[in-house]
Amino acid sequence: MQRLTIIAAALALVAPIFAADDAAMFAKHWQTSKEFTLAVADAMPAADYNFKPNDEEMSFGKVMVHIALANNRAFAVVSGLKAPEIPEKIAAAYKDPKGVFDKAGSMQFLRDSFDFCTKALAEITPEKADAMTGPMSGRERLWAYFTHTAHHRGQAEVYLRIKNIKPPDYTF
Repeated sequence: MQRLTIIAAALALVAPIFAADDAAMFAKHWQTSKEFTLAVADAMPAADYNFKPNDEEMSFGKVMVHIALANNRAFAVVSGLKAPEIPEKIAAAYKDPKGVFDKAGSMQFLRDSFDFCTKALAEITPEKADAMTGPMSGRERLWAYFTHTAHHRGQAEVYLRIKNIKPPDYTF
C-alpha cells in the first residue's frame, strides 16, 4: 500500500510537466504537418488540381481546401478566435459538386489556415485545452484534427502517385 502511495505521489508531481510539454510537442508536430502538407499541395501541378481518381472522391484541390476549412473550424472552437473568412471563389467551388479549384488560391487558403491555427495555438490556455468542446476536450479536438489533416494528406499523396508524381519525403 505504501509503495502505491509513493507511485501515486510521484505521478502527481510529474503530471504537470507532461501537460506543459503537451503544448510544445503539439506545436512542434503541427509545424511539421504544415510544412509537409504544403509540400504535398505544391507537388501537384496546377493543371491537375481538379483531378480526382473517381466520381466519389473530392478533387485534389478540394481536399486541400477541406483540410483548411476543417482546421480553421476546430482551432477556432478551441481557441475562441474567429475563423478566417472563406474567400468567395473557394466557398462557391466547395459547395458546387463540380467546383473548380485553382492551385494558387487553394494553396494560399491552406497556407493562411495553417498560419491561423498557429496563431490560435498561442491563445489556447491549459483551461481551454481541458474544456469540453462538444463530445471531446479542446486537446482531444486538436489531436483529432491533426489526425484528420494526416488522413487527407495521405489521400492527396495517393492522388499524386496516380499521376506518377513522387510525393515529397516526410521529415520529422
